[in-house]
Formats: sequence, C-alpha cells, structure tokens
Amino acid sequence: MNEIFTRRSVRQFAGKPVEDEKLDKLLRAGMQAPSARNQQGWEFVVVREPARIEELSHLSPYTAPLGRAPLVLIVMTNPARLINEESGRSRREEMGAVIQNILLETVHLGLGAVWCGVSPFADRMDNVRKACGIPEDIEPFAAIAVGYPEKEDANHFDDRFDPEKVHYETY
Repeated sequence: MNEIFTRRSVRQFAGKPVEDEKLDKLLRAGMQAPSARNQQGWEFVVVREPARIEELSHLSPYTAPLGRAPLVLIVMTNPARLINEESGRSRREEMGAVIQNILLETVHLGLGAVWCGVSPFADRMDNVRKACGIPEDIEPFAAIAVGYPEKEDANHFDDRFDPEKVHYETY
C-alpha cells in the first residue's frame, strides 16, 4: 500500500475546497477502523465554515495548520456506546485507528492532512466542544486538517526504516 509509505503531515493547503465525494470517502474510511466488541464509539463533526475553522486553529500552540485548511474533521468518542470499562480503555487505540485510516485515505484521494491532538487536554476538549456545539458527554479526541496540499510533492516517500530498532526473540 503506497499510501503507508508516502503519507506525511501536510500543514500548508491550496485554496481548493474538498469535494463532498471525497469527504464521504474519508468518513467511510474512518468508520472502517477496528473497534473492541464492534462498538464503533466514534462520531465526527465536519467543519467547513472559515470562522469556525479559524477559532479551532487557536486551540493550542500546535493547531495553527487547522486555520489553513478548507476542511477540519473533529474525531470524537461517544462513551455511551462503550459496553464496559475494559472496552472503554481501548477507545484511545480505536480513535488512533480511525484517524490513521482517514490519513491514509487522504493520500489515496490526492489530499493532504495533519492530525492535531485534542484529548486528553481538558482545555482543548472544552474549546472544541464550545466551538462546535458538542455536548459535554461526547469526548473530542482530535482535529484533522484536510485539504489539497500546497506543494505537489507534500506526500512523498521518506525511508524511516531503522534496523537498529528491530529486536528478534529478546531485546
């Protein structure tokens, strides 16, 4: 899968909007992620309104790229969908899988994206709730800036393989 090897964090976007068909594919890719006991505890807020995107770009010192994107996806957990405490502990892993699926699909669709962390920082979670009208019982996990990359080669191969990090049988 070429997308695994060429995906990079894209923080600069061209002014072109993301088409509805591509947005649908991104959301579908996210919802194909594995989840403990098939709970599918994820929910999304799609943000295209420039003023709201600008507000989200001020969540933390690291969320400025959101303000340069034509589309922001807020990935959230709905704890009411979690069956038990053990599966609730896996929600961070599940949200990571959702986000990775979305990031890989952006590359496949000729888009770029960057994942901006929201959870577990209470102030960021509260700011996202306020900006997007998210109920208190829903947990914002991340914001993903999505758009057409400003640079044509933004998603490119960069060999990160390091054999010194691989151990066989024992450390």
